[in-house]
Parts: sequence; structure tokens; C-alpha cells
Amino acid sequence: MSTVLILLLAVAAVLIFWVISVQNKLVKSDELCNNALKQINVQQVSRYDALQALVKLTREYASYESETLQKVIAERKITASPSPTPAEIDANETALKEISAKLIAIAEQYPDLKANQNYQQTMQSIEKYEENVRLARMTFNDTVTKFNNEVRMFPGSVVASILGFAKRDYLAEDVTKKDYPVI
Repeated sequence: MSTVLILLLAVAAVLIFWVISVQNKLVKSDELCNNALKQINVQQVSRYDALQALVKLTREYASYESETLQKVIAERKITASPSPTPAEIDANETALKEISAKLIAIAEQYPDLKANQNYQQTMQSIEKYEENVRLARMTFNDTVTKFNNEVRMFPGSVVASILGFAKRDYLAEDVTKKDYPVI
């Protein structure tokens, strides 16, 4: 009788340690997802700041267009959220692309603005931030894939459902990129 009890206690202990291990792995993966999402938000805010600097440069060349841009930017305020959601990140991205497109269109109308060294440096920094956002989005979606695998695969899925871990959403893919011509 005591051997059976010892065996049952050993099995229970192994099971408890396994559940704790799975829970810790899920928490770690969840936190990596949260961190990756926040990194995207940080890059978007940096890009927004660079766009603001570009608006100030534009003001010197074209006050009417600058006022229009200020209105667009005021309507599409990009902020660093402490806990951004994929939907908020996607909305920020759409707003930033709209602002960028308007700035580029204005610059095309003013060759002196395009030739300005500050304008060129700011555009380069915006391009750098756009690349950083693209890479951060890829990192987030990769991290979510790993997390979702842990949440959905048996036997970890049992522990995940008991502890309330659910599948996370991916960031939406950029459908405008599909419209680009293939060379």
C-alpha cells in the first residue's frame, strides 16, 4: 500500500512540475509577444516624430500645405500606448502611411524642398523607421506564431486553456504592397 501511495505522489509531483513548466513557458511567450508589440509602437512614434519635423520643414516652403498636414496629423495622433493591441498598431500604420504620402506629394511640388539637406536627412530617417517597423512587425508575427503553437498544441493546450491563455491575433499584412509592379 505504501508503494502505491509513493508512486501516486511521485506521479502527482511530476505532473505538478510539468504544469508549472508549461505555465512558465506560456507566460514567457506571452510577454515576448507583448514586448514585440510595444517595440512596433516605439518605432511608429519615432517615425511620427520624424514626420512632424518634416511638416515643420514643409511649413517654410508651403504654408497652405503645411496647415493641411497639421490637420491630418492632429486627426491621426500617434501615441505610445502602454499596452497596444494589434488593431491599434495597424491603425497607427495606416495613419502614418497617409501622412507620409501627403508629405511626399507636397515635396514633389516644391523642388527646393526636396533639395533641402534637412529634408533629405529627415526622409532617410523616416525610411529607417519604416524599415524598423517592418522588421518589428515580422518579429511580432513570428513571436505570435510560436505562442499560438504553444497554446494550441497538445498537451500544452490543456494547461493553456485551464490557465486562460488564448490564441493571439497577428498583425494584418500590408495589402498595398501587393499593388506594386513586379519587375
